[in-house]
Amino acid sequence: MKRIYKTLAIIGATAALVSCGGNKTKTAETETVDEVNRISVAEAVMQDVPQSEVYSSTVEAFAVNNIAPQTGGRIDNIKVDVGDFVSKGQILAIMDAAQLDQTRMKLQNDSTELGRLNSLYRQGGVSKSDYDAAEMAYNVSKRAYDNLLENTLLRSPLNGVVSARNYDKGDMYSGKPIFVVEQITPVKLLVGISETDYTKVKKGDKVKITADALPNQEFTGTVNKIYPTIDPGTHTFTTEIIVPNGDKALRPGMFARVSVEFGVNHSVVIPDVAVVKQQGSSVRIVYVVQPDSTVKSTVVTLGRHFGSSYEILNGLNEGDQVAAKGSTSLRDGDKVKVVSSND
Repeated sequence: MKRIYKTLAIIGATAALVSCGGNKTKTAETETVDEVNRISVAEAVMQDVPQSEVYSSTVEAFAVNNIAPQTGGRIDNIKVDVGDFVSKGQILAIMDAAQLDQTRMKLQNDSTELGRLNSLYRQGGVSKSDYDAAEMAYNVSKRAYDNLLENTLLRSPLNGVVSARNYDKGDMYSGKPIFVVEQITPVKLLVGISETDYTKVKKGDKVKITADALPNQEFTGTVNKIYPTIDPGTHTFTTEIIVPNGDKALRPGMFARVSVEFGVNHSVVIPDVAVVKQQGSSVRIVYVVQPDSTVKSTVVTLGRHFGSSYEILNGLNEGDQVAAKGSTSLRDGDKVKVVSSND
């Protein structure tokens, strides 16, 4: 009986060891499977990529004039109001004319005196110095009168719209402009474009413009001016865009988007989910799937981002298989298992 019990004990112990060994093997296999990263892949393809960029900007008046007299005085009359469209040379306001009337009388007297001395001078009745003094007095009076006339009858220097009125009839002018007149045909937009595109922008280039306040409308603008310096902080240069705005639809202050075309490149294109930003740097990498089902990290130079794709300027070749979904958790040399994007 003791021998039988001993045999059964040995058999039981052996079974226990086999059982433990089996569990250990199963766990190792599970750990190996877990270490394989499940990813979807995408193929790097050659594609025509429009070199367009959209920039945000604000519509501005082509010119802004502050209408005010040269010196203080009482406002005798207000001729226009906010929102009125005015023409170049149109009278907007009239200041008190008392000083202008006095200057006009002096000008008339000086003109009469100059005419009298002119006749005498021709006959030799007065010296040249007396005649020159009278002529100078007339010229001084004429300049003073013209200046006062300009500052009494306040006219618009351009065709535009009155965007501000700060006084009423009878008020004393005290330094703040009486009117602000803005020229809105045309309007302009100032756009900051990346320095990498500096040589691609030319005066006269056409651009497309949309405004949030005017849905379903598109406007065409022209590059009118390219600023000659680069902003060292933003690494952009300023471009002035002119829009005719004949229907006056665009108004100063509107938020607008400017689409600039720089031509077309034939470049490698991959999905944007395949591009990984290295932590703590501006470097972008892509994981290329190798024949042994591992991945190798490759630094890439990005071009345009359009839709859900990136243009790759450097670092990939046509036909490369890159990790797409699941790429953010990869490390160089990781083993991967390719699955469909729906898994």
